[in-house]
This record gives sequence, structure tokens and C-alpha cells, in this order.
Amino acid sequence: MALRHEPTASYHSVQDALRVLESVARHTTGVTDTELARETGLGSERLTALLRMLRREAYVEQIADGAYVTGAAFARLGAAEGHEEALREKLQRTLDRLRDSVGAAVYMSRYVDGEVKVTQYADSPAAPKVNEWVDFRCSAHATAVGKSLLTQLDHDGRRDHLARHRMARLTSRTITSDTLLLSRLASQPPTVPVLDLQEYAVGTVCAAVPITAGSSVGCLALSLPVEHAHRLREAADTLNRGAAPVLLSLAI
Repeated sequence: MALRHEPTASYHSVQDALRVLESVARHTTGVTDTELARETGLGSERLTALLRMLRREAYVEQIADGAYVTGAAFARLGAAEGHEEALREKLQRTLDRLRDSVGAAVYMSRYVDGEVKVTQYADSPAAPKVNEWVDFRCSAHATAVGKSLLTQLDHDGRRDHLARHRMARLTSRTITSDTLLLSRLASQPPTVPVLDLQEYAVGTVCAAVPITAGSSVGCLALSLPVEHAHRLREAADTLNRGAAPVLLSLAI
């Protein structure tokens, strides 16, 4: 299965953040922002924003003299022992924060062994998760999650998936033509969130953004009751901006 790699803004942010982290890690006794700017080649405004994000995520911390050193989250994720548990806990905290910032249930999904899999989610009484009335593995054609994952595959990978999963009509808005769906997937810009406007379930709208890391295909998604559909695009943009910390956790 080949992937369709088109770097997003989050991807570029993560590449810059990793450069900053690598520089901080080389200086075990601390490094100033002036030294970081010189070593990374990043502008002051860009570096300040990245350091703010890295501090919030506990990847770096400031010591008494204002210099930066690696933080607790970096140490936990960088350790071989307990890495998977540390990663899951870190991602869950990030998803919880995203849920609160977008005011919607948030999901992390991966394309694993040719199937759609929701690996983690964050919901609450005020932001309930979608009712999985049809298995997400069988409904990629109708969900924002599924369509976002499929856009990250090449044409043959998409055709293979659709050949294994019949495109059932779940609502009156569901696309059931593979020709139409494949055309829309091919024309989907990687920087624009994929939407599901009551295609999977009546009464629910969703949006998803890609989080491709290396050879792994993934996405972040959110769901809202249809009465909050007017918030969908703004919430999706907020989710898109919040994707960098998730990608960074996966990259460390």
C-alpha cells in the first residue's frame, strides 16, 4: 500500500519543533532562546511560538536562569521501557484538552492492516461521542474519519478498501457511488478538513484532519450534534491547529 504524502502545516510545525527539541537535548545544562535561534535558524516569533507549545506539552521546561532543558514528557516518551503506555497517556491528555478547546468529542484514528480503527477518544456529558450504530470499519465511505484516512492512501489503496467494504446507504446523504467517492477523495486538499454532513448518522456532523507520521496513516476528528453544525468549520480549524502536538508525540 502506497501513501499519498502531502505535508500539512502541522507537519511543518512538528519538523521545526523537533529541531528545537534536538537542540535543547544537546545542551544538558540548558540553552537560551538566543542560542536556539542561532542553532535552528528559526525566526524569533516562530521560535517563541514553538517553545510555548513545547513547554505546554512538558517537552521542555525553563530553569531558574531562563534557559531551556528537556522536560518530563520528553524523558518519558524517549525511554524504551514504558514508551507505549507513556504515549497513550500523553495522547489522551492532548485529546482531552482538544475536546475542551473545540467543545466537541474528539477522536484519534489509524488505518491499521487495511482497516479503520478509532484508537482513542475524548468525550464528556457536554460533548458526547457519536453512536457507532454501524461499525466504523465498514463505513469509511460515510464518515469523516474514514474519508480522511482514505485520502492518505494512493488510488489503488482506496480501490482495495472499497472492494472489501460495500458502500451501504446509511442516510439519504451517503455517497454510494465508488466513482463519485474516489473523485472527491482525489480532489481533497490535505490542508482542508474532511467533512461528514449527516452522511453516517442523521443528527450528527463530523470533521477530520490528517496526522500522517512516517508510514503510519492517521487522523484527528470531531463530532457535533447537527444543531451545532454552524460551529463545525471553526471547530475543525481549531482541531487542525491542535494537530501538531499529536504528531509530535508520535514522532518522538
